[in-house]
Amino acid sequence: MNILSLIGRKTNLFDSDISTYNDQMKGLVEGSRFLVIGGAGSIGQAVTREIFKRSPSALHVVDISENNMVELVRDIRSTLGYITGDFRTFAIDCGSREFKALIAAEGPYDYIFNLSALKHVRSEKDPFTLMRMVQVNIFNTLKTLAMARDGSAKKYFCVSTDKAANPVNMMGASKRIMEMFLMRESLTQPISMARFANVAFSDGSLLHGFNQRFTKRQPISAPNDVRRYFVTPQESGELCLLSGLLGGNRDIFFPKLSKELHLITFSEIATRYLQALGFEPYECDSEEEARARTDELITKKRWPCYFFKSDTTGEKDFEEFFTDKEDLDMSRFGNVGIIHNPPTFDPEQLDTFAQGVSQLRAQGNWSKEDFVGLFFHMLPDFAHKETGKYLDQRM
Repeated sequence: MNILSLIGRKTNLFDSDISTYNDQMKGLVEGSRFLVIGGAGSIGQAVTREIFKRSPSALHVVDISENNMVELVRDIRSTLGYITGDFRTFAIDCGSREFKALIAAEGPYDYIFNLSALKHVRSEKDPFTLMRMVQVNIFNTLKTLAMARDGSAKKYFCVSTDKAANPVNMMGASKRIMEMFLMRESLTQPISMARFANVAFSDGSLLHGFNQRFTKRQPISAPNDVRRYFVTPQESGELCLLSGLLGGNRDIFFPKLSKELHLITFSEIATRYLQALGFEPYECDSEEEARARTDELITKKRWPCYFFKSDTTGEKDFEEFFTDKEDLDMSRFGNVGIIHNPPTFDPEQLDTFAQGVSQLRAQGNWSKEDFVGLFFHMLPDFAHKETGKYLDQRM
């Protein structure tokens, strides 16, 4: 199935930029040692493939998902084959002693790409998952960056999110706070980042859920009023590679808005998805109707769908990649914009946040409100939307 056609496009966003800079990127990759953290996720796998096909001296991939790591290797062997460089995967946690031992034994690395993140808006539904999100998105980033600095890495790349621009949810705010911490770290370690839109059919995404629902012969449920930008998995890997290799210190890369990159609703993609599989979507009035009529409708080549108005916590009315306060470079690349950041930060503010999170962990109990207070300390204009409803309450 053609992902581009499902999201309303005909061409890859970054083809011209990749063509223009490919020789330069290949020259940087060849002979260099790479460590990819969180490499078994959809973005991590895409980044790994982009590095692999440019023949690095070493490419080591770390992720806690053993099964996804196995599939990453099988996928690469079945498409790209082999390289002369040292390609290995390690099913370990990037915050563990095993990870530190790996760095000591196999490092140093020239480039470290950190794609590890809790990316779901639903991660703020309970205080325990929220704590892990803060640990992974902010403090594990700082730990792995410190290891990059100790190993004299040429560049540390970390993925951010479009939701970090004027955030309305805790996930986006955690990434914005990560960016703020990295401004301080950039004084001693070159860093670059990327913000981009939803990755179409990435693991755990609503679109990936369409595949699961179809395979299991279950109704498809999607909001009909949420419009989002989408990039393909390959495009996410290309943007990260462009930033990691060619970005200056503190630069954040993002896709330029253009006629190729436009907003589309989830329900529209669901309709195209089902039609591509030979089914007509049948809109039900409720989840209950969709579940009850599944077998009846599917035998008639219709697929039960429940399309609804969004009312869950953390949904943003529109998406943006930058704010009006950020310094933009829109001329260097054809379809990539760059945010140039000065090394501006408030050390007392950063330390207060870190100490606040540490104290919550030490006392062994905390609430979502505790985190909301800490987030507002970092982001006074944080436009958090709390509706009392979460995505786990949806089909």
